[in-house]
Formats: sequence, C-alpha cells, structure tokens
Amino acid sequence: MSRFSKKAFFASLALMTFASQLMAAPLPLPGSSPAPLPKPALEDTQQPLPSWTVTRTFEQLGRATDTLLLGINSAEQVEFSVRRDRIASDARLQLEYTASPSLIPTISHLRVYLNDVLMGVLPIEKDQLGRKTTQQMALDPRLIADFNRVRLEFIGHYTDICEDPANNTLWVNISRASSITLQEQALSLKNDLAFFPLPFFDPRNTGKLELPFVFAANPTLGEQQAAAILASYFGSQSNWRGADFPVLFDTLPSVQSKEATQPSIVFATNDHRPAFMSDLEKFPAVTAPVVQLIDHPDAPYSKILLVMGRNEDDLATAAKALALGGNLLRGQKATIDKVEALQPRKPYDAPAWMRTDRPVRFAELITYPQQLQVSGLQPRPITLDINLPPDLFVWRNQGIPLRTQYRYTAPSANDDSRLNISLNDQFITSLALQRKNTSNLEELRLAVLSNDSANANDKLIVPSLKIGDRNRLRFDFNFASTVGSAQRDRCQTILPANTQAIIDEDSTIDLSGYHHYISMPDLKAFARSGFPFSRMADMSESIVVVPGSSTPTQVSTLLEAVAGISARTGYPAFGLRLSNDVDSAVKQDADVLLLGQMPEDMRDNPDLSLLLQRQRDMLVQPYSNAGIEQSARRGPSVDEHSQPATRVEVSAQAPIAAIMGMQSPHHNQRSIVALLGNDDADYALLRETLADTGKLNAVAGSVALIRSSGVYSQLVGDNYFVGNLPWWLLLWYQLSEHPVLLAVIAVISVLLSAFLLWRALSWAANRRLKDD
Repeated sequence: MSRFSKKAFFASLALMTFASQLMAAPLPLPGSSPAPLPKPALEDTQQPLPSWTVTRTFEQLGRATDTLLLGINSAEQVEFSVRRDRIASDARLQLEYTASPSLIPTISHLRVYLNDVLMGVLPIEKDQLGRKTTQQMALDPRLIADFNRVRLEFIGHYTDICEDPANNTLWVNISRASSITLQEQALSLKNDLAFFPLPFFDPRNTGKLELPFVFAANPTLGEQQAAAILASYFGSQSNWRGADFPVLFDTLPSVQSKEATQPSIVFATNDHRPAFMSDLEKFPAVTAPVVQLIDHPDAPYSKILLVMGRNEDDLATAAKALALGGNLLRGQKATIDKVEALQPRKPYDAPAWMRTDRPVRFAELITYPQQLQVSGLQPRPITLDINLPPDLFVWRNQGIPLRTQYRYTAPSANDDSRLNISLNDQFITSLALQRKNTSNLEELRLAVLSNDSANANDKLIVPSLKIGDRNRLRFDFNFASTVGSAQRDRCQTILPANTQAIIDEDSTIDLSGYHHYISMPDLKAFARSGFPFSRMADMSESIVVVPGSSTPTQVSTLLEAVAGISARTGYPAFGLRLSNDVDSAVKQDADVLLLGQMPEDMRDNPDLSLLLQRQRDMLVQPYSNAGIEQSARRGPSVDEHSQPATRVEVSAQAPIAAIMGMQSPHHNQRSIVALLGNDDADYALLRETLADTGKLNAVAGSVALIRSSGVYSQLVGDNYFVGNLPWWLLLWYQLSEHPVLLAVIAVISVLLSAFLLWRALSWAANRRLKDD
C-alpha cells in the first residue's frame, strides 16, 4: 500500500478520534493523580486480560521512504491506530535519525508530540552529527485513543547570527525503520451485536484480516454460498488490507491459551451443523434466520458468531442481513425477519469505481477531510485515486475534460511558484502561480495535440491514452520565496509566510460518453479489477463452479477469491450463484468462475493451452510472449507470435496451479476464468497468489502458471472482444490493425467519389446543354 493510501486511511478516522478523545480521561494537572480512562461495558471476569507487544515501523505506517526535515519544512507526523477492543497500557517511540554535520549541537534538537501534547525533547549532541543515531522515548499511554498522531519538529541552527532558515545545511533525516511499540491489552466486550463488525473486523486495524469460518463436514452449496456472501462483505470492508479465511470442518479454531482473542464464524442449519453444536439443549433448533454472539468455550475472550437457519436459504438471508443491516443489530441474539432488494444493481456502478455516466466532483473522490488542502513552502502533493472499469474504451480519444479550480496564498512577487499536474507519475503541465487573482476560481486547459501553452481560462484535457484501471492524479504546489539576506554585513531574516493552497471540491473530471469494449482473455483485468465478474458489483451475472465435494482449502480459496473481487468493487456479492454442474453453468448467460479441474468436455477447446492432471501436466507454448506486453485495452494481434508452436508434457510431484481465461462456448460476450488445481498444495499456491499484490501483478495473458518459484504468464490462442461499439468506431478500430488495407480502401473511396462527382457534373452539363 502506498504512503498516500495509508494517509488517507488514517485521516479518514479523524472523526472517530475526536469522539474517542471526548470519552478519554482529561490530562492530570501538576501534582494530581491521573484520572482513569473510561471503559466500555465489560464482562465480569477473574482471569487476567490477554496482552501483547505490537511494534510498527514508520514504513509499515505509510512512510515508504525516509523523511527529510529541513529548516523551512521542519515538521512531519506519523499516524497510527489502536483497535476499539484494545487499550494501550504502555507506549514507546524508537527514533532512528541522522543529523546534518553542520548543526550546532545542543541548541539543535527534535521535539516529539503525541496527539499535540509534548512528550519530550531530543537534543542533538556533538557525537551524533553526521551519524545514524537511535534514541527511545516513552509515550504517555493515557493519551492514546483510537486514532493517534506522533509529530516530530526539527529546530536546527548552523550559526548564531544572520541565520537563513532555507540554508541547505539545516536537515535531519528520519529513518523509515523508526518504530512505535505498544503494549496492547484486550478489552472483554459483552456479547452484543451492536458492536458488529467488531470484533471480527476493525477498520482501525491496518493489518491483514484473518477470520476462520467453521462448517459441518461436507458443506453444501447453499452453506458455501452464504459463507461467500459474508466473506465478500468482509472483503469489501478490508479493501487494501487483504483477507484470509481459514476453513475448518466440525471443530472450532484451536487456541494457544485461554487468553486467545481470535474470533470465528460458524454456519449451521437445523439438519446440518458442526459437531460441537450437537447438544440441542444448548443450541436449540431455530425457526427463522438467526445470528448469535457467544464466547469460545475454551477461550472466554474469543468471540464466535453463529449464523443459523432452518435451511440454506435462511443462511443466505442471515448473511445478507449482517452485510446490509449490521447497524440494526443489538443484543446477544437477533432474528432476521426479512431482507428485500428494492432496486437491482446496474453495470459498472461499483462504489469503488468512479462514475462514467456524468461529470464527477472531486468531493466524491476524496477519502478523508482536508485531502485537497496543503500548507507550507514545500507542501505535500495533493493526490486523488481514480479507479475505472478496465474495459473503458478510450482508443484515439482527444482527451478527458478536467475542470480544475484552485486557490493559493499570494506569493510576495511573481516568481517561480508553480502548480505541477501529473497523472500516474507522468507529467502533464506546469502552471504559474501569479500574485494577482489568487482568490478567484480558475479553469485550466492543456492542449494535447499541440505545443501551445496552457490557457488559464480553458479546460485541462488529460491525455486519455495514459488512463488505466487504477490512476493517480497529482497536484504539486511549489512556492518560491526569499527568506534570507545575501548581504554579509547586513543581517535581515524574513520568516516564510504560512502559505496554503487548495484544490476546490467542485472541480470535476468527466468520463461520460465513453464506451465499454475490451480484448479478452485478459487475466490482468481479472487480477487487478476482478473483471468480468466485477462488471456487476453484486456479481449477479456470475456463477462460481466448485467441486462436488470440497476440502477446507478449496472452500478457503472460494471465499478469498470472491472477497478479492468485492474488495475491488467495494460492494458485497449479494447476487452470487454457486453450482457444481459446469455443463449447466456455462450454458447460462453469465460469466463463470471455475475452481478445480477443467471438465472433460472442455479439454478439446481450440483455445485451451493448459491442462493440469494428477498424472500429467500439459502446456502449449507460443512462438513468443510479446503479445502479453500489448495493452489489453487495444487488443493483441493474432499472428504467428500467439499461435501455439509446441506442446510440452511433464510428470512431477511438486505442487502446481494455474489461472486460465477463455471465451464461453455458448455466449460470445461471456468469459470463463478457471482457478486450476488438483490438491490442497495446489490450492495453497492459488491462495498465496490471490493474497500477494506482487504476484497478482504478474498475472496476465490467457494463462498464468503458478509454481513455488513464482508466476509465469503467456498469451495463446485467439482473442475475442467483450462490449459494444458504434459501427463506425468499430470499423475504424478493426481497420487500424491493417494499414495497407486502410490505404487501399481510402484510395478506392477517393476514386469512387471522384467518379461519382464526374458523373454528376456530366449529367448537369448535358442537362444545361439540352435546355439551351
């Protein structure tokens, strides 16, 4: 996760922090004893509460690189959070830094603040100049709330007279290996569903979600479907954190001690329930969909969520209610009366994707307050993440309108202060920040097809060929200022102004009017965006085919695959359908996600380039892999480079898995994506790949082969297209791959037009002669 994504996450919890600080105990006055922190409703227990030590480096907290504090950019803060069901009993800061060798020792120092309260001062000693130094400082745990900020301020001096704050000798480098260590203690919350999704998921936790699911042996399709719906909800909530769903049959997760705090979810019907629920007096049969929160029998601090019903339909209803109506739940046990969909989803309406049917205001794209506002002579960049459907067709488009409005503090003179705009780290334009008219809203325009300078009264056009499924729009305000004197005998120091800049929330970007058309198979679109299953945010046009008898690892693969798709759409898969009959599934007008082995009747498909069997593995090789490098948006050309050239068959015992994409044999606009494996070791490779961003980025083409050494992708066979284009645009798009044919058609068109024009003129001349 990038630095700015984590900053967005932490800043989005600012409102939660405010509420938490209102509940926190006031700071003690000098000479008084500290007031105890208020506690949530706790259960009475005589056992010691579990506690553990948690250490997070600055890199894990969003600082991907070292931080350089300067004389004019002297402060930086690091945010961290604490789960709502935990409290910090002790806290320490370990700071690794390197100070400039030109500093004056002792009077140069670092101030450390926790939540805007001074924790201490670290003087820079003589023996520390120019050397890496490690120092520890205690942080007051009474100040730690849900969301916290550690701020570092650098006060540096290099001379005792006529000091220039912008002098390049004033610096201290804060290492990203610096860390914050917390002694966290669990809070024993009551069994109250009002806290849901706690303790199963907490948005304050930046780590990967791990949530065990428990079934009776041989879970049915309906039970797996209900679990997939609930897993997709947690996947949509966990987002960039990722999620693991270990699966167990007939038993609860084992605990290391009675202080364990691992929650889990159990699915049970009246006729099919795990073995530990066999006691009908303790777990009576239900007459409606029911969710209940209980303690783990071997660990009182671990919670278990029971999802129960009379049958499989009740389980699906309960799972949907947890995802949709969690705010209505309260008490230890709740009965679900009704869950009804009032309006069906529409294609491409995923909450995590930007709207493409109208102009979108920047206010709809921000993830935390004040994201569009910065301050300082060297302010941080303003960034906006723009996620788009991967099949958005922007081929040979003139550009995407970007109406940008901004305000900034007036510079002291018309100097080199500028606003730089870039997209996906590719420079677009640079605009001068003038001294006049800084309080007005301005509109910009960048001429894409010429070298004209930007006009401050037009619209900015973002080069459309640089747009992908994940984009980052970046605005860099750079202020030039004179803050010192160049005369040695006349000392004059000017403090830099508190410069501020803002991109107005009413700025817009317009992607309306674009068509949806993509070359398939394209496993990169599946790996990065969950396409084509994410086309409908609720996966209502998707069918997942699972083996007739599933193992725990296979069920885990199902849950994590569906949760990964929902993480990319930001919406649970309420419309998901499960089947164990691949023949009937591929005949339906739906995209198919296949788990397991390739069916016998599909192995003769001419596009099939991979076959994994228990006895023998077969792989068809193309001439080269150049086709994979071509943009799936433009479509690979089918030539000798993508046609099969050789066939390799291997027998081996080590695990191997694959992800494969192909066209549905019954519907031209539908696709099949197969997650192929034979045993649990193969599925473990699939799960590892689905959870690893680096490995997912290597998935591309039509086949991705997964081994312990990594992912190997290739493109074999014919491509097909999904989506629709107007006939004239489709004609130009198809002819663009054949320039000679296009030239011949152009010549024929010119000759035919000339001939028709000559005939028309001849007819007009003959008619005029007859009239005379």
